[in-house]
Amino acid sequence: MTKGGMESVELFTTEGKGRGLKAQKEFLPGDVIFAEPAYAAVVFDSLTHVICHTCFKRQERLHRCGQCKFAHYCDRTCQRAAWLNHKNECSAIKRHGKAPTENIRLAARILWKMEREGTGLSEGCLVAIEELQNHVDSFGEEEKKELRADVESFLEFWPPHCQQFGMQLISHIFGVISCNGFTLSDQRGLQAVGVGIFPNLCQANHDCWPNCTVIFNNGNHEAVRSMFHTQMRIELRALSKISPGDELTVSYVDFLSLSEERRTQLKKQYYFDCTCEHCKKQLKDDLMLAVKAGESKPSADTVKEVIQLSKDTLEKISKARMEGHYHEVVKLCRDCLKKQEPVLGDTNIYLLRILSIASEVLSYLQMFEEAADYAKRMVDGYLKIYHPNNAQLGMAVMRAGVTHWHAGLIEAGHGLICKAYAILLITHGPSHPITKDLEVMRVQTEMELRMFQQNEFMYYKMREAALQNQKIQVMPEPSNENAPSLFHKKE
Repeated sequence: MTKGGMESVELFTTEGKGRGLKAQKEFLPGDVIFAEPAYAAVVFDSLTHVICHTCFKRQERLHRCGQCKFAHYCDRTCQRAAWLNHKNECSAIKRHGKAPTENIRLAARILWKMEREGTGLSEGCLVAIEELQNHVDSFGEEEKKELRADVESFLEFWPPHCQQFGMQLISHIFGVISCNGFTLSDQRGLQAVGVGIFPNLCQANHDCWPNCTVIFNNGNHEAVRSMFHTQMRIELRALSKISPGDELTVSYVDFLSLSEERRTQLKKQYYFDCTCEHCKKQLKDDLMLAVKAGESKPSADTVKEVIQLSKDTLEKISKARMEGHYHEVVKLCRDCLKKQEPVLGDTNIYLLRILSIASEVLSYLQMFEEAADYAKRMVDGYLKIYHPNNAQLGMAVMRAGVTHWHAGLIEAGHGLICKAYAILLITHGPSHPITKDLEVMRVQTEMELRMFQQNEFMYYKMREAALQNQKIQVMPEPSNENAPSLFHKKE
């Protein structure tokens, strides 16, 4: 079955797994299999005044809706583009006296769209909203309580003059949001800023080692002529060669966890048992639990002790980061690494987690040489674990490249930036803001590398002079959040 712009995929049903998507033709790494605009989307409650409600970009100054004083937009273009979806919301917020939570706002937007367009298949959708999985039957007591509270709040917010929907459908919509809401990120792809429903994407099944990745594209309204504007959308991109008839899969969780941990997370958040090859055969678990090889192999008790210490340290680090005590974080990392290094292997995830935090925080504190050393070790470990075309890997390699560049290690920095660029060209595509930023860095470091190779002494002299005139750009403040996960699960 294909529909409007979805000619390259086919919807199919399998026993045990339910619906899925199959390729109708061959795809190569980096190909966009399909792009899909959101059926409905909202900005997170905490960011409604700093993120555009149309394109989800973070902007310094936003225009506010003069009517409800709640919605914010980049400019008049974004405000006009939003009016169809904001019109009912605007009057409902004014009548209600305040904006409700993101879940209520998203459910309302979905139901207003159903009121406008009717139920059944929308244009370009393979599956109707009312047919999406809601997993309400699998909810625990706490989740059912939250669902009832959401439905009550929704009914208070929903205007009496609008179409009145049955309780079953309203509960279904909240169930769909809970297990199928997709995380929307800002234009740099570094912060989760909202949640949207994409019915076609919902049909892609999970695999811990997928053949596709999903990237959020904020679109572009900057061109003078509106015919050159592009819509906010998700893009399903191929990570490896895909043949006609192959199932299209994405990963709902980050791969950098043991198979048992991934399976537990998937069961808890998405209510299914992962049966992918990597989970069944526990592939890469040996690497993620690696211990130091050699004659003086550590005892099982020593390994257990160090892993427990690592877990305890990660908790302390999390608390210190929340409070912004970055020098304390560095001390915790250094102390932990001293204990880990004689015991854990280079690909052990507990070692890699500490290396990642240490390199990020040290970069922020402008202690670039030490940060570069940790970043290099982190990337070497990641390269043995992650799929070669993994977006998280690409971002980590980019971060390591920038750290080396700031440390004056131009050869290693340029090499890592080139490696990151090759990965992100596939995962994000050439027009994504991150890839564009990376291309600028690649050109700059290439120029500096040529200068370095011609005259090392002069290169360092010029670099020193440049740094005196212009301070090195401060790295972004370390975030205590993980990179945005694929689907937004209300905790």
